[in-house]
Amino acid sequence: MFQHALLSDSDVAKLADAVTAILERTGVLCQNGEMMDALEAWGAEVDRERQEVRFPARLVAEFVAGTRAEYGGKDVGGPPLKAPGRPGLGTQVAQLYLDDDTGERRAGTREDLIRLTKFGSVLHPEHAVGHSLLLQDVPPLVEPLEAGLILAEYAPIPGAPFTWNARQVPYAIEMGNVMGIENWFALGAICFSHPLRFDRDVADRFVIAARMGHSIGLTGMQVAGATTPITVAGFVAVSAAEYIATWITGRALNPDVALGGSLWAATLDMRGGDASFSAPDAMLRAFALNEFLRRWCGLAIHVGGGEYSSAKAVGLYATLEKAYKALQIAAYTGAHPGVGQGMVEQGRAISLVQLLLDWEMTTGLESLTQEVVVDDETIALDTIHEVGYGLETNYLGSEHTLRHYRATTWIPPFTDRSGYRGCQSEEEALQKARAKIQEMLARYVKPEKDPAMLAELRRIVDRARKELL
Repeated sequence: MFQHALLSDSDVAKLADAVTAILERTGVLCQNGEMMDALEAWGAEVDRERQEVRFPARLVAEFVAGTRAEYGGKDVGGPPLKAPGRPGLGTQVAQLYLDDDTGERRAGTREDLIRLTKFGSVLHPEHAVGHSLLLQDVPPLVEPLEAGLILAEYAPIPGAPFTWNARQVPYAIEMGNVMGIENWFALGAICFSHPLRFDRDVADRFVIAARMGHSIGLTGMQVAGATTPITVAGFVAVSAAEYIATWITGRALNPDVALGGSLWAATLDMRGGDASFSAPDAMLRAFALNEFLRRWCGLAIHVGGGEYSSAKAVGLYATLEKAYKALQIAAYTGAHPGVGQGMVEQGRAISLVQLLLDWEMTTGLESLTQEVVVDDETIALDTIHEVGYGLETNYLGSEHTLRHYRATTWIPPFTDRSGYRGCQSEEEALQKARAKIQEMLARYVKPEKDPAMLAELRRIVDRARKELL
């Protein structure tokens, strides 16, 4: 485990002073009355007219001392060689769908989500299939509920829809009750607007999560030079202030909630205006912030995995860029995140071909963590004596190799282990993945669902259309 230290003790102290000053002098914008009430009771200075909250330095210091005693810098991911989980179709909520047959890149539709749901049901039938694509052919306020209808009808195990607005939650809960699933909704990531803004929609969801006892943390997507200062120290100071404010607010609302969070740092390419979540300078800022919070607060956050890469095209390059990012994170934090779940363009677009390529890479990484079994069968002394010097026979032709080859070696279904040969290798891998997708979709069998249940779910969504719109 590499875990190279980026900050000295003096650096940590200076940054701690800066974070405390930001919270005390600038504070945060807060557009939720319940949050402001809870923070005022905690001891914060609240200006309701301006919707601003400031955190006294003494109380911040006491809070940080408490988290340091509670969490003590415990590692978030276990040993560095723990393999990432295999990718699937969960709550990605990509904005765009990449049609791998036509090459079309389009806004997501109901038909696209149905296709993704069918595929996920075959790829991982033992796990839920989730809200993987944003539907842009339905009104936004009922979009999660329309997605929920598709999941309820087509997925053997329907994952909860991502309710991005608090008003959608009661309808999703009602739909879950019809299916016999408690609290059938996903609040998704708590991504407050940067810098230092608890905007209304997300703040409303945050209050629900805290009151229900969900783990509280910020999914930070700070962009150096746009939402924080461009320097590493400035990035850490502003970003850390956002995490501290989030944790204080969570505990102010519910003293018993667990604290956590994740980080997807980005830097700007000033030539084109693109923000990259996988560039090396972005990763440096992520690792520095992760280290600072762990050393100052005792609380480690997850550095987001390989998924948010800069690759614009589906293919092997995108998979390798994701894997390289994930391996960097493992080296600097000791926790191996996922490689990816089929997205490109910084998480904006989803592709089934890319999902299969990411799946293949993940299964390859599992080879690094397989158990080394040492017994008479695996040592194979009889075979070793039989082959001897390899003059008359060899291990390639041995029964022992035949018995163990598939279980002990990585056999990638799409890429060629003999080495990359340029465009030819790329096209062969893409063709194999496309063929596999068609094969898997042909195996999909629509689950039997109670027609009366589905009709009741549609009535709930129809009512939501009238009441929300």
